[in-house]
Amino acid sequence: MSVNTKILPVGIIQQSKTADISSNRIKLAESARRLAADGAKLIVNQELHDSLYFCQTENTNEFDLAVSLDGEAIDFYSNLARSLGVVLVTSLFERRAPGLYHNTAVVFESDGCVAGKYRKMHIPDDPAYYEKFYFTPGDLGFEPISTSVGKLGVLVCWDQWYPEAARLMALKGAEVLIYPTAIGWESSDSAEEKERQRDAWVTVQRGHAVANGLPVITVNRVGHEADPSNVTGGITFWGTSFVAGPQGEFLYKASDCNEAEAIVNIDLSRSENVRRWWPFIRDRRIDQYGGLTKRYLD
Repeated sequence: MSVNTKILPVGIIQQSKTADISSNRIKLAESARRLAADGAKLIVNQELHDSLYFCQTENTNEFDLAVSLDGEAIDFYSNLARSLGVVLVTSLFERRAPGLYHNTAVVFESDGCVAGKYRKMHIPDDPAYYEKFYFTPGDLGFEPISTSVGKLGVLVCWDQWYPEAARLMALKGAEVLIYPTAIGWESSDSAEEKERQRDAWVTVQRGHAVANGLPVITVNRVGHEADPSNVTGGITFWGTSFVAGPQGEFLYKASDCNEAEAIVNIDLSRSENVRRWWPFIRDRRIDQYGGLTKRYLD
């Protein structure tokens, strides 16, 4: 039986950021307008796109950047989605309550309503990525967000290293996996090590596409951001936003050093055929996977 084609035009926005939140939003909105005018129905942004990546240091003043999910940031992006008639994936620093903050993806339907949200589950704590200081781990689980363009398996950055997260989204009916991201190089790494890191980042996500028979959309920031503490040489975010099809094939790959915006047409119907050819979900030995709920088997 043939499968009817279902094309989703996806807009990708890869940008550098400044300390000026207002100008960052204006810049994002201008890019979104161009993409919508060219036919995008889903627009995906990078992680924490309102500001600089503030997690390079531990500073309690940075909590002032957090926003309520019933405040002006939500109004801004709601109005943007509604005015453009697109589904919009955003990534915000959420102030849930005094002293309680999350790294939260908020998805807006094309009428401006909030379709759903996802709170980042895996939180890193590494030099220049001190996210555990700022973000409480998510408590919403791995739940796809239903929208007019399909069921979106939205995860965030560090989640992209975990096949369990992608698998759970797939098993709950996600039609595409989406990763807003902020990742880059520290200046002291060798050129060879930098290349290994970026290649690993691309490869693991292409693997999620293959293992689950789903397209993957990953949007990263780009450009150098200084370390406010001057302990490190800062982070050079490596861009390289990409879209992969359900066999891991590249449908789009952005520059590693320049801003980018693009529309990528994803045929969501290909997942059905790929899963018929490669029925990995059928052949899972679910009776033998109990150990996966343990930290380590010793």
